[in-house]
Amino acid sequence: MAKLTGKIAVVTGASKGIGAGIAKELAAQGASVVVNYSSSKEGAEKTVAAIVQAGGKAVAICGSVAKPADIDKLFAEVKETFGTVDILVNNAGVYVHAPIEQVTEESIQEVFSVNVTGLLLTTKAALALFPESGGSIINIGSIVSETTPAMMSVYNGTKGAVDAITQTLAKELGPKKIRVNGINPGMTVTEGTAQMVESDMAKVMISLTPLGRLGQPEDIALAVAYLASEDARWITGSLLQVGGGLR
Repeated sequence: MAKLTGKIAVVTGASKGIGAGIAKELAAQGASVVVNYSSSKEGAEKTVAAIVQAGGKAVAICGSVAKPADIDKLFAEVKETFGTVDILVNNAGVYVHAPIEQVTEESIQEVFSVNVTGLLLTTKAALALFPESGGSIINIGSIVSETTPAMMSVYNGTKGAVDAITQTLAKELGPKKIRVNGINPGMTVTEGTAQMVESDMAKVMISLTPLGRLGQPEDIALAVAYLASEDARWITGSLLQVGGGLR
């Protein structure tokens, strides 16, 4: 039997990249998956189609985690469709690369509204649907919270916040039998990073990575599936670096 059979999983930002990889792996492990997306309906439907073709179960639900009303609508639809939530993967995120001289109040708010505020409000909304038996929340952070590369002060700040939120909520939600852990990927090959794969920055990162390559969405997805499963039942408040050893 697959390790997540009978579980209901919500994955935010799952229309492409790491999120799509996570959704597919959770479904392969037996979970029914809500593929949340903000704007790419085509991408979300493609992810759902791949899951269904492989024998899994998934539905696509639109909603931006930057909009509280959308979050409420998302979980109203989840409740109507599945009734409960066992696994929440806070994957939705936006990225900005700019020197501090180019940072604006608007750019800060845009990134924090998705990466931090959206994560918190999504978690809050999901809690009402977790069963008394508990469940698992996995927050997708980034290795940048540790490596802190230049020209990424806003993004790095959001991912540092995600680490702190993860460990705080693990303490807060433990009595409810809800485990909260973080996955911090290294540079991963996705639609969003495709143009950077051959860049000097990518080459430097590969040279600093003991396993000698960039990550793939499947690498991250396998770690998420582990933390979502009963195999990780005694793990909470942990931040798992999934970056080939890059530090």
